[in-house]
Amino acid sequence: MLRHILTLLLLTGFSLCAAAQEEEHYTKEFGVAVGGNFMLNDVNAKPYGGTHFSGGLLLRFLLNPRMAIKVMGSYNIIKGDAIIKGDAGKTDNFYPATDATTTDARLQKHFSGGITDVSATYELNFLPYGYKAGYQGYRRFTPFIQMGLGLTYSDAGNAFTANIPLGVGLKWKVGPRINMALDWTMHLTPSDALDDIKHPKGVKASGFRNTDHYGITMLTLTYDFSKKCPACQRAER
Repeated sequence: MLRHILTLLLLTGFSLCAAAQEEEHYTKEFGVAVGGNFMLNDVNAKPYGGTHFSGGLLLRFLLNPRMAIKVMGSYNIIKGDAIIKGDAGKTDNFYPATDATTTDARLQKHFSGGITDVSATYELNFLPYGYKAGYQGYRRFTPFIQMGLGLTYSDAGNAFTANIPLGVGLKWKVGPRINMALDWTMHLTPSDALDDIKHPKGVKASGFRNTDHYGITMLTLTYDFSKKCPACQRAER
């Protein structure tokens, strides 16, 4: 009888170990991002007007099933044209190209280049995120919100500034260690020089008013790594 009890306990122990191995948790994700961007600036005031390519890399630090810190670096192509009035070196007055009969000097201003963005955002999942539901109630699909701080460099305007990214997204746990997400952020900046067109209509920028902002929409693919220690997992349970 004792032998049968010991055998049953050993089998139960092996089953628990196997289950624990199947429920491995990781502390980080690394992956790639691809998508598009648009600017809200002196040339465009329409969301997704003049959308251009964006690409980047990201590293996500998994704090728990509901919270994470995402660090992303991206390069975003920007292009545009504006009609300005005045000397070639002055852009104080901005005019749309609507009046072909005027005798005033008009010049076409073209900007082209890219925005390099590096940002860190705090992500809050609406549902506990994981591959297997288990007793914790993990979900393989969850919406999330995010906000943080970032740095911006525009080679089109030779301008460097800070930015505040705010956004939302959707995450999908494709496999035990594979994640996909649709990620949208709006980056608010205090700079009016990202597109190399400053002070349109003679109104100078103040705070976030009359400045250049940009939105980025990315499809991301990440891979989990850096396994969490078994003792830490048991402590969480």
